Amino acid sequence: MAARSKWLGLVFISIAVALIIVDSTIVNVAIPSIIDDLGISSTQVQWVQESYTLVFAALLLVFGTLADRFGRRRMLILGVAIFAGASILAATAPTGDLLIAARVVQGVGGAMVLPTTLSIINATFRGRERAIAFAVWGSTIGGMTAVGPLLGGWLTTYFSWRWAFGINIPLGIVIIVGVLVFVRESRSSHESPDSQAGDATQRIDVVGAVLSVVTSATLVFGLIQGRTYGWWLTETAPTIGGWTWPFALSPVPVAFAVTIVAGVGFVLWGRHRMRQGRSTMLAFDLFRIPSFRNGNLAAMIVSLGEFGIILSLPLWLQNVLGFDALQTGLILVALAVGSFVASGFAGSFGNRIPAVAIVRVGLAAEIVGVAGLGFVIGPATEWWVLIPFLFVYGFGVGLATAQLTGVVLKDVPVSQSGQGSGTQSTARQIGSALGIAVLGTVLFTSTAVQFDSLLAENGVADDARQHLVSQVVDSSGAAIAGLEKDPSMSAVVDDAKTAFSDGTRLAAFSAAGFLAVGFAATLSLGGAPTRKRSAGTEQRH
Repeated sequence: MAARSKWLGLVFISIAVALIIVDSTIVNVAIPSIIDDLGISSTQVQWVQESYTLVFAALLLVFGTLADRFGRRRMLILGVAIFAGASILAATAPTGDLLIAARVVQGVGGAMVLPTTLSIINATFRGRERAIAFAVWGSTIGGMTAVGPLLGGWLTTYFSWRWAFGINIPLGIVIIVGVLVFVRESRSSHESPDSQAGDATQRIDVVGAVLSVVTSATLVFGLIQGRTYGWWLTETAPTIGGWTWPFALSPVPVAFAVTIVAGVGFVLWGRHRMRQGRSTMLAFDLFRIPSFRNGNLAAMIVSLGEFGIILSLPLWLQNVLGFDALQTGLILVALAVGSFVASGFAGSFGNRIPAVAIVRVGLAAEIVGVAGLGFVIGPATEWWVLIPFLFVYGFGVGLATAQLTGVVLKDVPVSQSGQGSGTQSTARQIGSALGIAVLGTVLFTSTAVQFDSLLAENGVADDARQHLVSQVVDSSGAAIAGLEKDPSMSAVVDDAKTAFSDGTRLAAFSAAGFLAVGFAATLSLGGAPTRKRSAGTEQRH
């Protein structure tokens, strides 16, 4: 019964992961409806995405460490409860600013959930069972990346975009009940036979926590707001209440400077506390483990390219090709199918093929899929042309996500699994946040430049050109549908669709470039951890 409960617990842990991942993707197809309903700008569009991702990435390490101290199951339940409560606020938000605020609170709940699920798996499963559990966890992420847009499309088309958030409430209740029944509580002080290992997590490194949050938050802020506020000199001064940024120097380089100072301070402070034998937010000694150190670097780079394209693709499908939210979700199902096929592959061969080799195969498939999308994207692309590339991309995500997680955490002591999971999740989420910020900037900036150039070639006056470019870019392409209703604007519409397609294509190629760098980073993983596992496996048999 204990063994069966363990696997039933994995089911509810996977649903919890699905809840977090679906919510980060379900919004993509709902964005055009949110724009129409709330009238948000393209910068707010990015913030609807990034406010969640930003807080999520900034707090993963903090909550991964707290879970070790206070209990992983307890942290998971609390996170799901906060996430579901914030979903009520998001579903009822009357303005874009309040929706963004609700997304911030969702990010807090999500940051409690994701590293805790990994930590529970790491503490509960061993050997071949752990490989299977990680495969399920990783495939859930890959599959839900595509199921989210489908679910969001169905809810948005037949009900309202608000139900894209409202559905989290019943799911949250199911998860909490299932986790209470089937998942046992665990914490580091109970698992380590060494009392000092338990004491090490009894005092939370508050300064380290603040520095880690500041580092992550300012970095992503700068990347998102660079094209709005100016990368060096102030182009648009930010306003908070009655206060307006008064300096010629943009706040963006200031944010990047804070990132560097806080990041260096975080490392120096953590190493100082470690030398004193005190607890740290980041277990710096874990970076002595080659698989953990190199795997985290690879995971962050890979995440730069993995999910950024999911921001631009739904916008292009709806605003350029004219699909509704449900049709967009159906097209993206190909990605989910590929990921679930990868799950079966990983389950069958995960213990016969080195994990690093599977990661590389997955990344190669992702590069082929994303680059292929870049080659076929255009203003008149047929939907069926996208399916093979989405399938290959999803197959790669399903392989790489789970196996890379396994490589990163396989040699981490159970007593530090919360910190290890939090670090791994933080690396991924910072990479994901950077990817969305960078690729979102590539999409909107290149669209603006290309659209302006095409309008200039057609002799459109400067003032009218600036207005049209702003109209299309600030609406994330949603204004194209309004322009189509005016027959006299047919040439402008064609230019807008061409420009938005070019921007989406460039975002796809940029994502493929990040993935290629990530593939190169996996070469540093080597084979030592795999040989160690194989030796252990042979010894057990």
